[in-house]
Parts: sequence; structure tokens; C-alpha cells
Amino acid sequence: MSASETTPPPGAGAATGASIGTGTSTSTSPGVDGVGARVGVGTVASSAGETSGAPFRVGLLGHGTVGSAFAALLGERAGEIERFNGRTPVISGVLTRTRGDFAEILDGADLIVEVMGGIEPAREHLLAAMRAGKDVVSANKQLLSQHGEELFGVAREHDVHLRFEAAVAGAVPVVRLLEESLAATPIERIHGIVNGTTNFILSEMARGSTYPQALAEAQRLGYAEADPSDDVSGRDAAAKMAILARLAFGAPVHLDDVSYEGIEHLQSDDLEYARELGLGLKLIGTAERRDGGLSVRVYPAFLYAGHPLSSVSGPFNAVTVESEAITEITMSGPGAGGLQTASAVLGDVVSVMTGGARPPAPPLELRLLEDVPSAFYVHLEVADRPGVLAAVTQVLGEQGVSIKSVVQRGLGENARLVMVTHQVAESRLRAAIALLEASEFIRSTPRTIRVIEEEFV
Repeated sequence: MSASETTPPPGAGAATGASIGTGTSTSTSPGVDGVGARVGVGTVASSAGETSGAPFRVGLLGHGTVGSAFAALLGERAGEIERFNGRTPVISGVLTRTRGDFAEILDGADLIVEVMGGIEPAREHLLAAMRAGKDVVSANKQLLSQHGEELFGVAREHDVHLRFEAAVAGAVPVVRLLEESLAATPIERIHGIVNGTTNFILSEMARGSTYPQALAEAQRLGYAEADPSDDVSGRDAAAKMAILARLAFGAPVHLDDVSYEGIEHLQSDDLEYARELGLGLKLIGTAERRDGGLSVRVYPAFLYAGHPLSSVSGPFNAVTVESEAITEITMSGPGAGGLQTASAVLGDVVSVMTGGARPPAPPLELRLLEDVPSAFYVHLEVADRPGVLAAVTQVLGEQGVSIKSVVQRGLGENARLVMVTHQVAESRLRAAIALLEASEFIRSTPRTIRVIEEEFV
């Protein structure tokens, strides 16, 4: 979903995993390509312990789908939280567009939860809260992906918690994994399905629906918003990958640094031919070390059946973390919805109450890369006459593009060529496609989609 206040899927239940935020350390260790590994995490005794038995006051900014679900879930679980923590969390104030005063809410709270969405006034409120010495929890991916370094810096300066598990993958605790369990592990790559709306649409298209039909069904079921542009364009996923890249690699990645493309241009016949080639289509976010730098991007990609993300369907999210030390770890679960997001927010609140990890360390400098090698699916409509296939392969070969597999179908006077290439730099493929598009035997605009070749079997 593209906003913090998301619409819950029908019948969705609350996730159970509590999530832990981010942390810092004072040293680094050598990583891949000589880049320092991510800093570890430090924990401190919670200030909550100093007032054991007193209510733990939570100021809530936003009371839409997520905010109301969080308030209800907090009330349901307060007794259990008090049983192991010694303090009962309570909502001490609520700010909406029509009620509540932020200054009063801030003064009466031990912690601020922000689920308003948008940039302002959410940014101003979080900065004010941290400067007042208050811990904060946010589900706001757009804010964190565009102003994360400012927020992290203020959190470090004032020694407060800033937690944001719900901003990335809903109930999937990938922030906790990166900042705690794998804090000392140099991460090489993250692949993620981090937008449930597009994953549902692509799953429906794989079953035979057209893109408009699949989008309409997603909207009917509450998986897509009335204006789904942030989701289907890839921008929502790009914001999440910017946050994950910062956590995994320590580099400051702004949303504007992430190259992204969406799913609006995909055709049903692309999925039909892909099945013949043993491929399934997903919208993938990738952040990876490469050639001493960092590449962060979002794009539709075909996966072979052996990839751990290939079987993730419907409105689910999944993230695969790869490292030489662990091979790969994959986590999957519901990525959006009021109850699921509220569960992740509550997990962050509980973590702050028990003295969890601290904000991210100051950023490292890594060069951001754009021209990244990949295998590609290529779809061409051509004149059906002798010599055309040879001409196509000659153009591709001159640009260093070699063919791994091909499917050919006759269409009367025309023919359809569907190919999968070996890995090639994207710039080389784009140059070859430009030359092909200018050829007289090409009958429509060529289509290309990346292919992720890795399989884990």
C-alpha cells in the first residue's frame, strides 16, 4: 500500500511478531569489496524501568485505519504487556485533523506513535518529540525515505529511540533481523517483494486476468487504494528499499536515489510466454553491493521456480537477505492492512518499553551505481520472413547480448520472438533494443523485463 494509513484486506488478522528497531556501535568490520560491515546495535536500560508500575503513556498521532487498529490492539494486549514489562501502556492522547493539541499530547506522553502519513506535519512532530527527549515510533515510509538522515541524527543527538518496523514490510520483521540478528553480518544483497498491491495484481494476471481486471479486483478487495499510482508505479516499493538499503549497508539512500519502474506496462501475454520458459513475474526491490558501490532499484522481474520469492503470491510481502556467512534468509508475511501494520507498531512500542536497540549510526559513503548487469526477457513482434531471426541475433550480438533461450510463434504475416538473454549490462541491452526498434522488420515497440537467474535448491 502507498500510505501509512492503509486499508486492511478483508478477513486479515493481526500478526503476532513484535519488531525491534535500529541500533548503533562504535566500530565496523571489513565487508564485501572492502566496505565496512554494518554497525552493531547497543541496548540501554529502559527509562520505563525507572517508573515501574506507572502507566506507560502513548501519544497517538493519526487515528485512521492503522491508528484506530493500533489503539484497539493496544487495549487488547495491555494486560499481557504489563505482565512481563511491569507497566501498562495506555493511549494518553490522540491527534487528528479535527481534534487534539500536539503540545499537550507531547507533554503528557512517554512515547509518540506517528501513523499520520505524509511528510508534514509528521516530520515537524517527530523532530519536536525527539528534541523533547521522547522516544518515537513511525510507520511512515515516505518520511523516512526522504528525511531519514535528519531524523536519525536528531535521535542520536538526544539519545532517544526511533523505531519504524511497520514502515517497510508490515508484519514481516526485516528491520529487527537486519539491526539485531544480522548486525555483525556483512550483507551482500537484499531482494524483496515489498508491495502487496502489485504482488496481488501480478498473481491475478498469472491466472489469466488482464492488468485492468486485476487492478479492479485489488481495489474491490481493499488491497489497492482508489488512486493506486504510488503502488503500481513502483514508488512505494522504492521508498521501502531506500530504508532497507540504509539499514543493510549504512549508506544514506534517499528515495530520489532509487531507480524504479512499475507494472502498468506489463501485458498478459508476457506472463504466458514466461510460463513456457519456466518463469514467474514479480515486482522486485533490490539493494546490493556491486563493484565497490551500491545499487538500489525496483523493477518487474522474472524468477525461476527455485528462487525463494517465486512462490510468494497474493497480497503477501517477502524479503530475502543474502550473505556469504548465511547464504540466504527469507521471511514472508502480510505486508499491509490495518491490523498487520498495527501489530508491527505495537511491537516497536513494546521494544522501546524494554530498552531495545538505538538509532542507526552516522552514514557511510558508498557510490550509487545505475548500470547493473542482468539477464533479460525480450519480446519482439517482427515480420515473418527469412533472415529476420538472423538479423535480430546479429544486432544483439554486436552489442554483446547473447541469447539463452527463445520461443517463436507465427502470427500470419508477422511472428513473435520471445527470448531470455544471458547477463548483460543494461546499457548494452538498451542500445541493442534502440537499434532493433529502428529496423524495418520490427512491427511494434520491443518489451524487456529483467530476469533474476539465481535459484536456491
